[in-house]
Amino acid sequence: MTPLTRREFVRKTTLVAAATQLATSLRATESAPGAAAAPIDPNTLHWLEGGVPTVMPGTCWGMPWPRGRHGRETLFALRTGSGVAVPVQTRPLATWPDGSLKWTAHAIPADAPVAADYRIAPGSPATTPRPVTVVEHTDTIEVDTGVIRVVLGRQGNTLIRAITRDGREIARDGRLICRCEHRADSAVVRIGEFTGEITKVTVEQAGPVRAVVKLEGRHTPAGGALPGAGQPGGRTGWLPFVVRLYFHAGGAMVRLMHTIIFDGAAQKDFIAGLGVTFAVPLRGALHDRHVRFSGQDDGVFAEAVRGITGLRRDPGAAIREAQLAGRATPPMAEWNQQVADRVDYIAAYADWTLVQPNCDGFTIRKRTRDGFTWLNSAQGQRAGGLGYVGTPTGGVAFGLRNFWQSYPAQLDIRGATGEAATVTAWMWAPEAGAMDLRPYHDGLGQDTFDKQYNGGLEITYEDYEPGFNSPEGVARTSELHLWCVAATPERIQLAAMQRVLSAPPQLVSSPHYLQQCGVFGELWSPVDRSTPARAVVEDRLAAHFDFYQGQREQHRWYGFWNYGDVMHTYDADRHEWRYDVGGFAWDNSELSTDLWLWLYFLKSGRADVFRFAEAMTRHTGEVDVHHIGRFAPLGSRHNVQHWGCSAKQLRISTATNRRYYYYLTGDERVGDLMREQVEAGHALLRIPPGRKLASAVTAGDQARGASENATKVGLSFGTDWGSLAGAWLTEWERTGDPRMLGRLSESMRTIGAQPNGFFTTGATLNLETGAFAVPKDSGVSVSHLNAVFGLVEVCAELIQLIDIPAFRTAWLDYCIYYNAPVAEQVKRFGQALKGVGLQQGHSRLTAYAAWKKSDAALAQRAWLEFNRGEGGQRSPRPFAAKRIAGAAVLRPVDEAAFVSTNGTAQWGLAAIQCLALVGDAQPES
Repeated sequence: MTPLTRREFVRKTTLVAAATQLATSLRATESAPGAAAAPIDPNTLHWLEGGVPTVMPGTCWGMPWPRGRHGRETLFALRTGSGVAVPVQTRPLATWPDGSLKWTAHAIPADAPVAADYRIAPGSPATTPRPVTVVEHTDTIEVDTGVIRVVLGRQGNTLIRAITRDGREIARDGRLICRCEHRADSAVVRIGEFTGEITKVTVEQAGPVRAVVKLEGRHTPAGGALPGAGQPGGRTGWLPFVVRLYFHAGGAMVRLMHTIIFDGAAQKDFIAGLGVTFAVPLRGALHDRHVRFSGQDDGVFAEAVRGITGLRRDPGAAIREAQLAGRATPPMAEWNQQVADRVDYIAAYADWTLVQPNCDGFTIRKRTRDGFTWLNSAQGQRAGGLGYVGTPTGGVAFGLRNFWQSYPAQLDIRGATGEAATVTAWMWAPEAGAMDLRPYHDGLGQDTFDKQYNGGLEITYEDYEPGFNSPEGVARTSELHLWCVAATPERIQLAAMQRVLSAPPQLVSSPHYLQQCGVFGELWSPVDRSTPARAVVEDRLAAHFDFYQGQREQHRWYGFWNYGDVMHTYDADRHEWRYDVGGFAWDNSELSTDLWLWLYFLKSGRADVFRFAEAMTRHTGEVDVHHIGRFAPLGSRHNVQHWGCSAKQLRISTATNRRYYYYLTGDERVGDLMREQVEAGHALLRIPPGRKLASAVTAGDQARGASENATKVGLSFGTDWGSLAGAWLTEWERTGDPRMLGRLSESMRTIGAQPNGFFTTGATLNLETGAFAVPKDSGVSVSHLNAVFGLVEVCAELIQLIDIPAFRTAWLDYCIYYNAPVAEQVKRFGQALKGVGLQQGHSRLTAYAAWKKSDAALAQRAWLEFNRGEGGQRSPRPFAAKRIAGAAVLRPVDEAAFVSTNGTAQWGLAAIQCLALVGDAQPES
């Protein structure tokens, strides 16, 4: 029986007493899987934060299409809401099984007409008057946006050789720099200076609206080899990097996405500074050279290299006003000669620094030159992260996104009194001290699996194993903006540029349009408060997110390696999240926090939810995953340190957590992260998930000594296969690779052939074909974790896309019987299921089965399971937090002791999916 659309089902599933009559009615109105229930609404795009951007650097966004609507080669035209044509560049991101477009990415130029909303439809795109062009040479690549011309290096340590505007050089010698403290022993510290050395360059997009160039390499010693053991591991290069440079037609801004992958020895190699640096030519008198830093909110610090205000003698109002505004001052002949004749006696400041050592305070300092004292110029709480140096004939504004959130950060200007200033955006501030990635304890005597499992795991929930708490292979991505301007910007313009840095303009579709396209498994629906019962759940969904957003601020979940993550469990005795207790600290995607946030964004369209989820995707995809080395490409389970847990697992590195951001934005780096996971199953040969469980008889344990080239591995159908399937699905959608479709089809077919379907103990998977071994008989097995790391979401999409009836039956069986009454389980399996937990979170499985089978009784059962709160939240309604203040806490906090991140994520997913799938069956009380 083909499934109903959600719209038809939820309209009719209201009363269990009418089940028979209802089922007959439903069958008569069924439609094909994934088909639209009604004509698709016109896709009106709007800006994520609302309104209209005051500064437009160009932007890129992703959008879905209904199955069968547009062929892969379709061209698209973009218009403003008032009908003005806008140049647009399109590329496919994913296709439906029939080859039609499922997701596309679109880019508009920096000089595009700016409007509050846009419409996109098939048609010939408008041409841009100043297209971006890319010309490749033997040793350089030239990118011309029509406003700036950028020369990139193909080799060596200068990534950006020169940037010119109107024939005038604005910046040159753009390099990556790293300072390292190499501690061969506790008594010897050698300081090493490194620069990024290019090993590979790829032009990924070449216009006419948007160009993307990817540069890869490693950091090598500056000026040659370092003496003795002053370099990490004695090597000539370390710290791999991936840098993407983005250019938009008609634009003056270069967007730089900077990723480093740590490959040092945590006990010896301490990063003491990590930055991007440029030289900025300066022309003209020192009093016409300007320095700017963004401060709190729209605040701007603005001074001149040689100030002429506040003097004993007044140079003249017109002169002072010009300097303050960043314009060229009148000729010296028009000055008060008492000042003009003595201008050389006014101190000029060559060096400037803004440093944000923590999330709550920054300092701006300046000095005349090296060897002389620094003056404290200004202080504040949270700097915007944008700096500027230049003159009325041009300069560079340079900024680091999430500046204070990703502390310690620093902006430097050096040599502003010379022919060229050196500007550096430090992602790790040198003034903050060296980065320390060493383990936080010595193992506490846990030298056997028994001590680790029955000792540490039992008391602190930490899964420790010697050598597994290494940061080798973890990554960090930062975003930088480089504006090449023709003159010193006015303060109001700098404030607008700062807002772009904080929240780059992002176009999005409405929740209703996204839902009607049938993407992401049809497991969510737009916010609907049409009934009191719906409103209760919707309000609580909003309250849960608002609470976590507030907790991030109150408990300061910020920092270079931490920003984007949340904590796992709360300690009501200390009124503090358990940041220092084993496996209760950083969440690391446990129980699908990422999915909760993204589905809630799809549902709500809220900008603050998008930005929160964006930061989490950046973090969990980079920091919580090992990208190279022994553990690659697996992720690490929750821990005090993001990489500290010995449980290296697919469920953390899963591509499923990244799909949402990738398809909504077309982000290339996240695309890389998902592709890393395509062959991730091979890592389980080296690191079997159940290796510590002596009682576990799994193929993974037996394969512990298997060779790297082996093709068969034991894994579970839930956290392991579900993660692999997410990677294969994404790669198939993106590329049409028949190998990926083959793996998906074979794994689905052989799961469906298991004697007990998804209730089977993990089986052996052929990593090349995707087929599971099928025993003649097997026991009944279930785990409360199988379905809570994206398996629900992956299976919903697979069933929507690939027609394998046996798999569909096996998955619906799992959805029906996991939470079923014991009598029904015994009737089906001959025994009650053991290992069942998180029943509230699993109510969404019951809801899915109800929707697919048109079963009103299951729909009612789903809401009973959800509202009962078993294995989930039984907290009061409405959501209520208690204010804790005074001597009991360091600072006032809002406490909801009943909240855990596991419970929140699973409650949120269950709420979203039950509303979407069986919303009209929701009881009113």
